[in-house]
Amino acid sequence: MCKMHQEKQKNSHRREKSRKLFVGYYQRGLGFIKRSNSAHLARDVNAVSMMFTSGVLKPIAQIVGDAILLIVMFAALSLYSLRLALFALLIFVPIAVLFYAVVRRKLSEVGRRENELQRTKSRIVLETFRGYADVKIGGAMPHMLNNFDLAMTEIVDVRNRQASIAMLPQAFVEIGLVIGLVAIALWGGSSSGDLQLMFGVFAVAAIRLLPVIRNMMSAWSTLRYNSYSIDVLNNITVDDYCEVATTSKRMDMNSCIELRDISFRYDDAANDTISHLSMTITKGERVGIRGASGVGKTTLFNIILGLYRPTSGTIVVDDVELTDANISEWQNSVGYVSQNVFITDGSLVENIAFGIDSKDIDYNLINEVISQADLMALVDSLPDGINSRIGEFGARLSGGQRQRIGIARALYKRCKVLMFDEATSSLDAKSESNINSAISKLSAENKGITIIVIAHRESSLEYCNRIITLE
Repeated sequence: MCKMHQEKQKNSHRREKSRKLFVGYYQRGLGFIKRSNSAHLARDVNAVSMMFTSGVLKPIAQIVGDAILLIVMFAALSLYSLRLALFALLIFVPIAVLFYAVVRRKLSEVGRRENELQRTKSRIVLETFRGYADVKIGGAMPHMLNNFDLAMTEIVDVRNRQASIAMLPQAFVEIGLVIGLVAIALWGGSSSGDLQLMFGVFAVAAIRLLPVIRNMMSAWSTLRYNSYSIDVLNNITVDDYCEVATTSKRMDMNSCIELRDISFRYDDAANDTISHLSMTITKGERVGIRGASGVGKTTLFNIILGLYRPTSGTIVVDDVELTDANISEWQNSVGYVSQNVFITDGSLVENIAFGIDSKDIDYNLINEVISQADLMALVDSLPDGINSRIGEFGARLSGGQRQRIGIARALYKRCKVLMFDEATSSLDAKSESNINSAISKLSAENKGITIIVIAHRESSLEYCNRIITLE
């Protein structure tokens, strides 16, 4: 029962740490996510928390328990013979110190190195499957496989080194036992009777002490090997990110949105991407934003969406400044269609009602937005209609179909502001024309919706009544 309780407690800690790390990374925002590698973050969330629980917390608990047992055993030995107890301390304390000095740094290094290699392996696998077509056509699989083999070979080497180090506690305590017995034989007593008694008592005590000392040293080795997990968890103050703030409130734009003297600079940049920009977009406008690549169009969108906080300046919706406290209310009212619409490995209806539990989906609204986004042809072509799975990242969809799903997703939210970031730039001319027609029709039928569009092609801005050029 005690072991079962400990296992339940360990699993509970693992769940808590994994969840906190997951939420903590999410709360760090888009800038952090873009600077990081998704495979590395996924490994941290899924594996590092487990390593911390089983490789740090569990050894600490074992060391504490064994230390208490060791104290009790030394106390009992002291009651019988204080001289033998002090002698045992004199033998085994230097042994433990020597072991610590020999393996301390090496264990931390190999543990940290394995974590790096596991991250690399995860990244290689993820990139291979995500970029399958490019890997296949480009003949890159031998290169990817070679990198995978190199990582796996080094992981095996690191594990072998760790296994060798894990055997050292046994050797160290056995050496301590031999040293103790030899010392007793040389200096243990003035008579053969005293010598035999001390020899026997020390041998019996050692039989009891050695497993405890060995277990403590092994637990400490495991702790040092997995100490990198402490560094990962310390890189983010997970206790500050226990929950994700949610709200159903909306900040509908009834008048206008104003950008007042906005500037933005990335953390690692020397200059501002956007500098002292002011603009006003009124309700119901169709605004196009254009400019050369790198001028900051997408950055501007991310600022309006509340994904980036301006370095200076303010954003105001109907005279209410956007802050961390109300940004979720604004985002509830905004629909966003990017160049690469995110598609989950789920059904069509799950991707339209994105983030909604299946029991809460409004199927009347689903049918309505499917019609508005001109998705009926897709629904009719799928074997299970709206309940058909459409593949990871929308693998079974065309570019135009993914964009229409993005539009339907925004409409399902009943958004008052629709934002399109290069939504048709990767499409062929016919698909682009169809999407633009759908947006134009949607605009004509819903005069109260504000539409903001980023586009390179003039044809994608034809339905806009105002065009802003960023320079």
